[in-house]
Amino acid sequence: MQGEGQAIGGRAMESMTGRLLVATPTLKDPNFDRTVVLLVAHEAGGALGVVLNRATEVPVADVLGDWSDLARDPAVLFEGGPVQPDSAICLARMRHPIKPLKGFHRVSGAVGTIDLSVDPERLRESIGGIRVFAGYSGWGSGQLEQEIEEGSWFVLDALPGDAFVERPDDLWPMVLRRQGGMLAAVAHFPPDVALN
Repeated sequence: MQGEGQAIGGRAMESMTGRLLVATPTLKDPNFDRTVVLLVAHEAGGALGVVLNRATEVPVADVLGDWSDLARDPAVLFEGGPVQPDSAICLARMRHPIKPLKGFHRVSGAVGTIDLSVDPERLRESIGGIRVFAGYSGWGSGQLEQEIEEGSWFVLDALPGDAFVERPDDLWPMVLRRQGGMLAAVAHFPPDVALN
């Protein structure tokens, strides 16, 4: 429930659902190096997100044929994260975000997750595009907050199109550049420089 305060360890926690986690250059976990993660859930028990900028070469048509017409370019499967890589999470962008839609669970604005057991034909008029992720990124209670405190992640506002960019490899520098100031400078940080 976005924006609702929840208690963690006796202190209030603001939900980060719908926000971006952008890996800082100090984060050297290969699962998350230069990644942009959209948080689809964040509550007292932990957080769940999908990596937006790790496209595979596997066409959506090869995995979920019925859904392939709704997939945005590149219409391939994305690596959502290291947890349960055999499972799928599907993000969708609604054309009319005010109307409730069966099987759609809002993350932020017009973007949410969609239940893949629903007939895609029923959604064709309501959905402006989907992106399918194999696996997800998950954190236990307090784990993500700890990583943010340690400087592993920038927490930034998402734009509705971030999850559906045509050039996902450009998303990390693009999100940083639009912040301006020092964060824009981080977008030019060389990938092979070791930080202590």
